[in-house]
Amino acid sequence: MRQPEEVRRKELYDNEARLSWVLAALAGLIGAAAFMHTAGYFVTFMTGNTERAVLGHFHHEGDVAVAAALLLASFLAGVVVASLCRRHFWSGHPHGPTLLTTACLATASTIDFVLYERTATSRIDFVPILFVAFGVGALNTSFVKDGEVSIPLSYVTGTLVKLGQGIERHLNGGTYADWLDYFLLYTAFALGALLGGLLSLAVAGWAMLITATAVCLLVTTYTYLHLDKHGPLTEE
Repeated sequence: MRQPEEVRRKELYDNEARLSWVLAALAGLIGAAAFMHTAGYFVTFMTGNTERAVLGHFHHEGDVAVAAALLLASFLAGVVVASLCRRHFWSGHPHGPTLLTTACLATASTIDFVLYERTATSRIDFVPILFVAFGVGALNTSFVKDGEVSIPLSYVTGTLVKLGQGIERHLNGGTYADWLDYFLLYTAFALGALLGGLLSLAVAGWAMLITATAVCLLVTTYTYLHLDKHGPLTEE
């Protein structure tokens, strides 16, 4: 049964909605940081990684296929580990997954800096990106309801599908509330990616992950000091 219109409008701007925009933008920024200074690795686009893992062999690019498969495995591991932590340690606290993401980015930054000191190359190596993919997987568990992810932050394809369905409902007697939340979530992700792209023009490759870590730490602090003080956002 559909929710009353006044409830839908309130949910568009509540604590959970605002946090989802911030975390979606963070996911977009992290994805851009990983993409712009590497050989083109995806840490948010698991559909693309799946196709690369399967189709890379058809183009005699076995290394690309293996890298994509490892990114998939790392992302999945991040989801599993963060979900276990939510069940046992972080129930109802959205800062938990962002804290794990920050730790993963810090680890990736440390490894990348050590590699930079040895090779003096500005391109981010593959090993740090595995930790980034793990962190993005963990970040996607920030919103859970009834044991399932209620807002997948980096699943842009699904967000666009829901956006299109909401527009259709609006055209057939609904209101802007049927699609605006999905539009705002998508826009936040896109703006985060744009910010990451702009940062990549101003920050050297070896410092890009450090910058992303600093931003992620700020977001984690925001979720803990502000939103967590209002109590659980979702019920498990």
